[in-house]
Amino acid sequence: MAEKKMPEMFCYQCSQTASGTGCTIRGVCGKEPTEARLMDNLLLATKGMSAYLYHARELGYTDSDIDAFLERSFYATFTNVNFDAEDLLRLAIEAGEMNIRTMRLLKQAHIETFGEPEPTKVQTGIVKGHGIIATGHGFKALSELLKQSEGSGVNVYTHSELLPAHGYPGLKNHKHLIGNLGKAWFDQKQLFSKYPVAILGTSNCVLLPKDDYRDRMFTTGPARLPRVKHLDGYDYTEVIDRALSLPELEEDTGGVVLTTGFSKAKILSLKDKIKQLVEEGKIRHFFLVGGCDSPLKKAQYYREFTERLPRDTIIFTLACGKFRINDLDLGDIEGIPRLIDLGQCNDSIVAIDIVEALSELFGVGINELPLTIILSWMEQKAVAILWSLLSLGLKSIYLGPIIPGWVNDDILNVLVEDYDLKLIGDPEEDIRKILQ
Repeated sequence: MAEKKMPEMFCYQCSQTASGTGCTIRGVCGKEPTEARLMDNLLLATKGMSAYLYHARELGYTDSDIDAFLERSFYATFTNVNFDAEDLLRLAIEAGEMNIRTMRLLKQAHIETFGEPEPTKVQTGIVKGHGIIATGHGFKALSELLKQSEGSGVNVYTHSELLPAHGYPGLKNHKHLIGNLGKAWFDQKQLFSKYPVAILGTSNCVLLPKDDYRDRMFTTGPARLPRVKHLDGYDYTEVIDRALSLPELEEDTGGVVLTTGFSKAKILSLKDKIKQLVEEGKIRHFFLVGGCDSPLKKAQYYREFTERLPRDTIIFTLACGKFRINDLDLGDIEGIPRLIDLGQCNDSIVAIDIVEALSELFGVGINELPLTIILSWMEQKAVAILWSLLSLGLKSIYLGPIIPGWVNDDILNVLVEDYDLKLIGDPEEDIRKILQ
């Protein structure tokens, strides 16, 4: 992997900072560049963990040990507190462990509140009538919106990370949860301009709105946008009324049908069949292809990679990175779908549980499984998930579309030497190396 060239550091958190603007080579306090970058990394990972914890708390689920770790983690990044790069690496691994605990808490909250997800086909076309598009990650907000709009004549569509909601019985039982529009988060300006509907942003992944839909967009929960009405609490009467004031959508039932909702329980119910197919040589390799999607041209890699995979491979996918590939018809292997959507980034714990279950099923360590993880990253939650995977000892992860900005040469060397982290390259060549 090529060396990464960039400024050494940038820190401006105290009055000692060089020239009063920022330390860029070495901290006036004595902090070395790698220590500063590990602090940046720790802040990114804990931010990602906080997002999962927020949504668990919305549903009444908390964990005092996670809260205590967040306090320790944030405090370690203060000026003149922690100058040990070794300890900051240990904290990064601990952040990964605690993120697993946080994701498991959120998954428990989702299942106990909305039921165990089940494989569900989701339409991507339009049904005639008034509409609301809900975007973000907020299942609590979506649930309240569905309850309040029941019988109103308004259809509700999900966008991006809310697609997996269609697999939860407690959400999909609302018949006016009609389908999913659009793909990953960055298509929303074009999408929201196209359809005369009300829009509810429930969490992160909202973009600054265009003027042509600003007056019909609302935010809730942690989301805020300039000159967009924010709704405190969970009363969405204004969203529903705004939807009813807009023209009805014309029917357009075209578009692909997506399948989502493969839970841990569903995959484990197939474990004997999977083991048989592996032993018979009909399944050669498993891939996890997913993560945060981004508008970078290099992100086209993930679709090209998946399209080139041999037909004796199984592909798990999750988070908005799945929108690069979830419209592909890859068929099945004797009834086992080749493309299996495990959910949103909040559902990454399902992938971890499946890896551990496969390890137990075949009686080998996780790094001995015929499994390769191909990750895309965009923001903080992806950093938290990467450290979660590293905390499990998983090696030879492929990462892209670029190396995270907080990684300098020292950190990159640790990730490569200790975890055999790889940067994505040419899809065909990467597949050849993995399957050789």
